[in-house]
Amino acid sequence: MMRQIMRQFFTFVFVLLNGLAFNVSAAGLPDLGDVVGIEDFSPTQERQLGEEIMREVRRDPAWLDDPEVEEYINRLGRRLAAASADSGRVFEFFVVKDVMLNAFALPGGYIGVHTGLILAAQSESELAGVLAHEIGHVTQRHIAQLIGKQKQMSMVMLASILAAVAARDSRVSEAALSAGVAGATQAQLSYSRDFEREADRLGLQTLEAAGLDVRGMAGFFERLQRATRLYENNAPVYLRTHPLNTERIADMENRVMSMRYRQVPDSPDFNYVRTRLRVQSLPAAEALRTFAGLVEASPDDASLRYGLTFAQLRLGHLDDAVRTLDELRRRAKPSPFIAILSGDVSMARRDTNGAINMLAAACKVFPESMSAVYALANAQIAGGHAQDAERGMRRALTGRSSDTRLWGLLARANAALGKRTAQHRAQAEVHFLQGGYRAAVEQLELAHRAGDGDFYELSAADARLREIRARADEERRAAQQRKNER
Repeated sequence: MMRQIMRQFFTFVFVLLNGLAFNVSAAGLPDLGDVVGIEDFSPTQERQLGEEIMREVRRDPAWLDDPEVEEYINRLGRRLAAASADSGRVFEFFVVKDVMLNAFALPGGYIGVHTGLILAAQSESELAGVLAHEIGHVTQRHIAQLIGKQKQMSMVMLASILAAVAARDSRVSEAALSAGVAGATQAQLSYSRDFEREADRLGLQTLEAAGLDVRGMAGFFERLQRATRLYENNAPVYLRTHPLNTERIADMENRVMSMRYRQVPDSPDFNYVRTRLRVQSLPAAEALRTFAGLVEASPDDASLRYGLTFAQLRLGHLDDAVRTLDELRRRAKPSPFIAILSGDVSMARRDTNGAINMLAAACKVFPESMSAVYALANAQIAGGHAQDAERGMRRALTGRSSDTRLWGLLARANAALGKRTAQHRAQAEVHFLQGGYRAAVEQLELAHRAGDGDFYELSAADARLREIRARADEERRAAQQRKNER
């Protein structure tokens, strides 16, 4: 039921993004400096609202907890964000396990994309075009404009959605959602065309500045438009929330004609990600049959051989996986995807030392790959080298203190070493970053009582305990204020 609630919630957010009211002059679309009516909703408040929503998203089973896929989508998204009209804004990209074609922007620079849309994209530039379009919604602060101009109604609708997400009774959730969505739909949908055109314009500029093929955006949207007749009244969410029409497609194509032609090959990682998602989406036996046939038909395609190895691993056909993997490494260029899969195969064969050696080498060859860092730490903990994992996590956290996975791995490493104070302190950070302030407080209290911490550790735990209690009190006051405003 939570997945259904989150889908409805995402639909509501799309309605906000695409149904926001402002006047477009006859001279054309507004520039970034023309944003009006958002004085009462600051970027800080927008980010705080986005963080609150994301806490619920991360708790839902539909959120894809796959470091390799997440790392890829963030690398592509941040490349686009750096080339956007607001390159200094912080963005976070994430993936939702859902076959429906959809992508969406939340307040504060959070952008999600469904696995179904990634699989439907026929090129990396097509996927980048959708992300660039959503980035355009964020840089123009469309949600902030709605809340700034129609604050009372917007806050009521946002409150109803947040209440619905948190409600345990599905009937209460659905009632709250239907009320909020109905109000947004009736009041705002008539403005969606102008905002979509604006996001299209900015998205194309971002694609070009990022060195990607601008035709990918127009081509993907045109293909979606042609597909609408197959869906009748059950069109994909992206088509319902991002209305397409002939005029909008023609406008994109006209803009593309004036831009420099650039043929951009897909990165190997784009193909590895799509293959990984496809294997995960199929029953294990079906995935094995499918990719065995695909490799036979296209033996030089490294991503297909990667998919076959992954499918063999899922079924426990480890000898076959080793043979396929050896052939993959012989034919393909080195990649974090291949290195991590090699580590997974070695771990499945109980060769933890082999996995550690491979993953340690991968971390040196690909120092920017956090998914390789996570995989190495997991192998070290499983292989009895928790001290190495602890040192590695502390080094990594120096520049990534908000990385929940690193804190979780640090907690596991300290647990394996019997360092209870350090374990509970790290676990407290996991809960804090996920919005679980009460659980974070409990972990810090356990850290204080563990009895194996030195003066420095206990002092740091006490100081952090005071900080988190203050943050929890602040959140409670803000929640009460929102409740009063209803």
